Amino acid sequence: MKTKSILCLLICYTVLLLTHFDFYPRWQQNDVNATISWDASGYYMYLPAHFIYDDIKECKFHEDILKKYKPTPNFQQAFKHSSGNYVMKYSIGQAVQFAPFFFIAHWWATNSPLYEADGFSLPYQFMISMGSLFIAFLGLFFFRKILLHYYSDGVVGVSLLAVVLGTNYLNYTAIDGAMTHNNLFTIYCLLIFTTIYFYKNPSYVKALLIGCLVGLAALTRPTEILSMLIPLFWACNFLKKEDRTARFDFLLEHKAKIITAVITCMLVGSLQLIYWKHVSGDWIVYSYEEQGFSWLTPHLIDGIFSYKSGWLVYSPILIFSLIGFYFLRKEENKLYSTCLLFSVLFIYITFAWDEWLYGGSLGIRAMIQAYPILMFPFSSFVTWLKEQDKVIQLFYALIFTLFCYMSCWFTYQAHNNGMMHVGKMTKAYYWKTLGTYKKNKEHLKLLDTKEIFEGYRQNVQVVYENNFEENQDTAFTALYKKVDKNSILYLNKDNQYSPEFNFSPSHDYNWIRVSADFHIKWKEWNTWKMGQLHVKFYKGEKVVRSRGLRVHRFLNNGDRKNIYLDIPKPWKSFDSITITFWNADSDKELSIDNLKAETFD
Repeated sequence: MKTKSILCLLICYTVLLLTHFDFYPRWQQNDVNATISWDASGYYMYLPAHFIYDDIKECKFHEDILKKYKPTPNFQQAFKHSSGNYVMKYSIGQAVQFAPFFFIAHWWATNSPLYEADGFSLPYQFMISMGSLFIAFLGLFFFRKILLHYYSDGVVGVSLLAVVLGTNYLNYTAIDGAMTHNNLFTIYCLLIFTTIYFYKNPSYVKALLIGCLVGLAALTRPTEILSMLIPLFWACNFLKKEDRTARFDFLLEHKAKIITAVITCMLVGSLQLIYWKHVSGDWIVYSYEEQGFSWLTPHLIDGIFSYKSGWLVYSPILIFSLIGFYFLRKEENKLYSTCLLFSVLFIYITFAWDEWLYGGSLGIRAMIQAYPILMFPFSSFVTWLKEQDKVIQLFYALIFTLFCYMSCWFTYQAHNNGMMHVGKMTKAYYWKTLGTYKKNKEHLKLLDTKEIFEGYRQNVQVVYENNFEENQDTAFTALYKKVDKNSILYLNKDNQYSPEFNFSPSHDYNWIRVSADFHIKWKEWNTWKMGQLHVKFYKGEKVVRSRGLRVHRFLNNGDRKNIYLDIPKPWKSFDSITITFWNADSDKELSIDNLKAETFD
């Protein structure tokens, strides 16, 4: 009886259930926090469009849905094709997997006086969430099964806990499970499981399942066609001639079954082609429009190590997956070449995508479906660790525990306490807040600048003041506005840039604080459009140091606040300091008054 791995599986199930129902029940949330929102609503949109509104081409219902449920700020689930019809941006595979749960929800809503059968009311949110949780349970069940073919019960138990507690898998199953990565993780587990048994005892049923799973993976995300490498090269050291020959002979011997798998895969994939032809008249439509791949310059360093959303920065326990390839090879395990080939190609393709942040995901969500493969080298590392003395085991156990704690902290802060700003993190903010729970508004400045001053200021001297009452630059007259007989600097949709305000402190100091009074009617929620304060240090025409701050981070509707930016004096010499304000292409109004610069130690 494999009691250790079963116990760990039950712990994982419990964690998923508690996270899903108690910590953050997304199906109870509204607007863009609901289960069917953002990208998930795009994958899902096929179902209500066809089965409820019978309007898969024109999608006329979308205005009412966006107005009532607000799953996205605009109709980004589809785009207007040259045919005049709408074409869904996302592939149809996820909708196929949602379908059973959608039909249950539609039956529920149709027969209930409490809910509208419109595709987005509570029954649909709940059932898609429950379906996603079921898919996660299924995936972990088969994840345990495939690892047990190659590793001991205890090692498999550690690997189960590592993937659930130590990676972003927890977030994208228990909370954001309606995204594709949860489903794809399960598809990969099923594919590996079926492949293992196909090579033990080939049959047409297993070949059909393999074709269906590869086709469904690619139908969900086209780049997952890479999954075909698993049934082709599983447990085959293709670096050795005799292994390549043996595999080729095996495939040739069972060519009818292989053809069955290929045909099945193509039939499943053809669903997308049929949809495109139906709505646009074209068999092939590139639905991501301006987004694409940079094959020659993949974003590998940023994608893996960036503080913004880097894969290993937010799932650090997977460092041991990469280290584990050494031990997987050392074992002379035939899985080594298969896992290495798949992982290298998968990582390359994932980070060749220009939008490598994947919409500001928690630790590069697109890597999750590769975890069933990456946990094989991880398990090899744990197998090696079992053979070491107790001190080494304790040392790594502490590291594993720390990394699992970090991963759970990331998930907690991304949803409940709000200290994680996925896709916008910086090195300074990451290390300032990591492991803490008490929110400090001042720390938000580290999302824009590199330093904040904490302590008591000494030797404070005012070196520049401007209340905008006098000496207004005539070239910027339109930016100045009278409010209660006082003149203020006023930025809006038509006036985006302020003039430059220059000064040159002559005395010695360590820091400079630039402050102003800011007033808004409406908060700008789009980070990239938040009004900004910029300070630059110049040596001639060369910028020696530049710092900025998004002031809307500290303002709510109707607020009037004094906001300041502290900057350490550059160690390089400089001639002057320039202050500017920019509305960042926002249509929200921003009023500024009482600009001041102070030096201090």
